[in-house]
Amino acid sequence: MRTDTPSPAPHAADTHDMIRVQGARENNLKDVSIEIPKRRLTVFTGVSGSGKSSLVFGTIAAESQRLINETYSTFVQGFMPTLARPEVDVLDGLTTAIIVNQERMGANPRSTVGTVTDANAMLRILFSRLGQPHIGSAQAFSFNVASISGAGAVTIERSGQTTKERRSFTITGGMCPRCEGMGSVTDFDLSALYDDTKSLNEGALTIPGYSVDGWYGRIFSGCGFFDPDKPIRKFTKKELHDLLHKEPTKIKVEGINLTYEGLIPKIQKSFLAKDVDAMQPHIRAFVERAITFTTCPDCDGTRLNEAARSSKIAGISIADACAMQISDLADWVRALNEPSVAPLLTALGATLDSFVKIGLGYLSLNRPSGTLSGGEAQRTKMIRHLGSSLTDVTYVFDEPTIGLHPHDIQRMNELLLQLRNKGNTVLVVEHKPETIAIADHVVDLGPGAGTAGGEVVFEGTVEGLRASGTRTGRHLDDRTRLKPTVRTPSGLLEVRGADTHNLQNVDVDIPLGVLTVVTGVAGSGKSSLIHGSVSGRDGVVTVDQGAIRGSRRSNPATYTGLLDPIRKAFAKANGVKPALFSANSEGACPACNGAGVIYTDLAMMAGVATTCEECEGKRFQASVLEYHLGGRDISEVLAMSVTEAEEFFGAGEARTPAAHKILDRLADVGLGYLTLGQPLTTLSGGERQRLKLATQMAANGGVYILDEPTTGLHLADVEHLLALLDRLVDSGKSVIVIEHHQAVMAHADWIIDLGPGAGHDGGRIVFEGTPADLVAARSTLTGEHLAAYVGA
Repeated sequence: MRTDTPSPAPHAADTHDMIRVQGARENNLKDVSIEIPKRRLTVFTGVSGSGKSSLVFGTIAAESQRLINETYSTFVQGFMPTLARPEVDVLDGLTTAIIVNQERMGANPRSTVGTVTDANAMLRILFSRLGQPHIGSAQAFSFNVASISGAGAVTIERSGQTTKERRSFTITGGMCPRCEGMGSVTDFDLSALYDDTKSLNEGALTIPGYSVDGWYGRIFSGCGFFDPDKPIRKFTKKELHDLLHKEPTKIKVEGINLTYEGLIPKIQKSFLAKDVDAMQPHIRAFVERAITFTTCPDCDGTRLNEAARSSKIAGISIADACAMQISDLADWVRALNEPSVAPLLTALGATLDSFVKIGLGYLSLNRPSGTLSGGEAQRTKMIRHLGSSLTDVTYVFDEPTIGLHPHDIQRMNELLLQLRNKGNTVLVVEHKPETIAIADHVVDLGPGAGTAGGEVVFEGTVEGLRASGTRTGRHLDDRTRLKPTVRTPSGLLEVRGADTHNLQNVDVDIPLGVLTVVTGVAGSGKSSLIHGSVSGRDGVVTVDQGAIRGSRRSNPATYTGLLDPIRKAFAKANGVKPALFSANSEGACPACNGAGVIYTDLAMMAGVATTCEECEGKRFQASVLEYHLGGRDISEVLAMSVTEAEEFFGAGEARTPAAHKILDRLADVGLGYLTLGQPLTTLSGGERQRLKLATQMAANGGVYILDEPTTGLHLADVEHLLALLDRLVDSGKSVIVIEHHQAVMAHADWIIDLGPGAGHDGGRIVFEGTPADLVAARSTLTGEHLAAYVGA
């Protein structure tokens, strides 16, 4: 017999199945309150700059990380990044957040794909256990550890007695001694370092920062190793050696004790220790002019010394293993049957299989991490979390489909669903309709960007979003049609025998005077072809995805060069010097040094930033704010949006054509809502790239290369981008776009498709022609996806 008992009341622990956010005010958010279901896939949409990252990363993920960091001891917290509590009233129901963002990996020249994912660490242990001949511990296979040995007496204090003992030590490292584990050696073009017809006092040195009156100039003139009034070409062999190569030597110049060092070791320490991309433009230009990087002849670019290369497993050395394509390396590891290291082989195999599963099987472990694209870097970070058995964790992704071909987006969607099905909460900031379509819950922010955004305009299902009439809802099913007619090329750019990375001796003619789109699956060789064979040519302007380097003092006005004409206009109108109108120079408020806020460091607690009381956050001295132009002071001008400033500098008393021109370009790329003084560190990824594009549009190039300009762009903004590309082409420029977005492909005049696969399965041209021909032929993966997109 069965009597129906009423179902028991839900357990108290099951009532916390929502992440509740109340009153979020980070950046441009306007008191946002939402509830996000746990163990579901939630996608956040909205135009670039509408506040998606502020809500997901700046509020939810940041608070989760801060609370976890607080569980460690203060000693450990001292070594961790300190985070301030986000501007929010209530955050409830948070779980541990794992953040997988688009931040480029540190472009340290010693960092490779293998070192970032720990695959190299496992390989080194494997070779130290199984490699024949046995050469030492795991560090004997590391290209970042040098071999050193030493001996000497050490003083030891024991129970009040002091004794001396002789000790010796040796460290066996795997670093190639010639290139110091860099894989390339530097060669100096001496004619770029100095003009040998002049003497040092006449300014012979042409290195940035080494002027005659400068400190370095005075050291070289007063060191006494050579005559500073003698032309360099008349130097004796010894004098030239002292100028270029002398080892560090103690000297006295103008009564000050110093260490003198030859030019070449000095340049190696000061300039070459940094990554070329991280240098200031004038120093980078000097390095590229004066120094050639050639593959190290001793280690052949493997970074490892002879001993590390001589130890092998089944005929393969660690250098060969790192140079293999990861998909092939995974097969090799699986074939090793060694019970003594079985757990290690299982872990290494799982890591390598994750690369293949996520669509990065075409990389090799020795690929420098600084050369990965934004999408590749993000997917490399994901690898750590794929095999994880953690559940009830919040995974936060920032546009995981960046740099992915439509064919690869399906795989990425499967991975996101797989993470959710394990019982995790997955939050994704995304613009691609293919990923929005798989969401269980959608949060749409808007209605506009910047100050016009920061509100939740829709919350619910994907179907509800379509019917909602919001900007995202209206554009969700947008499809760009193929152009009925395409432009005729005005010329050709020839590429012959391109073999960078995985390219297989490619010959291609790129048409000029039209919009050319280079496409293909991730890793098929698009960037290698364009950046390797076209970028360096004269008259070619490249706008890539590299991060904008700028401190919290940098803003759109300083980055675009807009502040120079504005300062000059203020100076001219008031009869004072321009430096007064710079918050980084003479006009800075003395209390906060022109930062507008005063930072108090509280060691392991989050630092506190308080608005400067003297200038009230305006960053300038009170006397500077008394100078006006067109009725506004300099701090009011920096608080204007681009659109307001465009009007202000376009006519009337404040008319400044040079400033107006730059503002026009900023409005052109859709950044009309940014304020001129907004710190660069607060801009979203899409905004930074468009800021770069606006800056580069001023360059006098005939050919523009854009690397995935739709990154971080909302569906509605893609139309503006296409109109902008059309304007560029119609003004007589040639535009080459590396892109996966089908709207841009459909809008192209000419398509170059690389493939058919990635890595060594790619690197060939599989199609050249018009989009209509590509759709008709359907001979490639791109052709099939484009045909489905345009409904052909």
